[in-house]
Amino acid sequence: MSFRKLKDLNVQGHRVFLRADLNVPIKDGIIKDATRIKETMATLNYLIEKGASVVLCSHMGRPEGIGFEAAYSMAPIAAWLEDKESLDCRLASAVIGEEVEREAAALKPGQVLLLENLRFDKGETKNKPEFCAALARLADTYVNDAFGSAHRAHASVAGIVPSFPKDRIAAGFLMEKELNALGKVTHNPEKPLVAVMGGAKVSDKIDLIRNFIGKADAILIGGAMSYTLLKAQGIPIGKSLCEEDKLELAKEIVAEAKTKGTKLLLPLDHVVAPEFKEDAPASITSNVNIPDGQMGLDIGPETLAAYLLEIKNAKTLIWNGPMGVFEMSPFAVGTLTIAEEMAKAADNKAFVLVGGGDSVAAVNKAKVAPRITHISTGGGASLEFLSGIALPGVKALEI
Repeated sequence: MSFRKLKDLNVQGHRVFLRADLNVPIKDGIIKDATRIKETMATLNYLIEKGASVVLCSHMGRPEGIGFEAAYSMAPIAAWLEDKESLDCRLASAVIGEEVEREAAALKPGQVLLLENLRFDKGETKNKPEFCAALARLADTYVNDAFGSAHRAHASVAGIVPSFPKDRIAAGFLMEKELNALGKVTHNPEKPLVAVMGGAKVSDKIDLIRNFIGKADAILIGGAMSYTLLKAQGIPIGKSLCEEDKLELAKEIVAEAKTKGTKLLLPLDHVVAPEFKEDAPASITSNVNIPDGQMGLDIGPETLAAYLLEIKNAKTLIWNGPMGVFEMSPFAVGTLTIAEEMAKAADNKAFVLVGGGDSVAAVNKAKVAPRITHISTGGGASLEFLSGIALPGVKALEI
């Protein structure tokens, strides 16, 4: 896709509506993790340095949408921006309205007005035209830096955008970084392309798997979803997790991969235990079959060796979903070893993209995150993008 970059805009003297992702954990008015705020500071600082004033906004949590709720107020964010970043930032009196419009109009270059939580008004999630129009009256330029919300057809993400002239719309630096990285995997990636996919359910990843069948040279499957695929081929899986209602779908996936020439690798052996507990007695199966009374909780050493070989030979790698229950140390070897191998591949100049909360947690647990080429901040947005689903917030930026 083609989109206008922030550096293509002249923002001097303009008032910029900046949609960011400031949905951070707050307890008793204290921000517990400011990562998301820090991620958008490059865009915010650039706008200020270039002489713009900024109407900054975000949602936070899940308020009821019927007005102000103190627990979800953006006040701690405004205080953090003033205290930690030394910004001239003030909190708006509301989300929309005549008073907010006056507050926005009074902004001078370099100043920031942080709107109250967008979800205090149902117009945000319902994408109501009158709410979109009220937001659009606050600025003359639109910048979206909230990739993590790009899969939502909400007012601030998509509905507001047509109210601005085409040449006054752009992606922020974080949004640009995400789109470039994800696009590098989905459009003309350097081959071989290997996708590593795990997690609990085939149904959660079906669009992702299908989008890479025919594109990827190999898809390596782990996690509980592998047991559904194995059972669909008549392989005993003991009492492992299985989506019984997705067995026919699993057969279709295996057949489709064969038809389109993508290697679909499934576990050859397993780390199993009789219970889903950290202290349950773990053992390794001698082959692909899982005995009765046992459940698969990680990929086995033979599987891991086969998967590592594919990863070593790849030039482009995507990883979404763990290989097992890596939160429990007896069942973490597969996932953490994959994480280390991903980092080695990146060290050797392969393009490595990691997305999805569990995969991100795994590279952090393995202490290899700084070596990964790109770790997507998008969560659901990155999963949908990689699945070939058009994101409303991205589509709105197209030129």
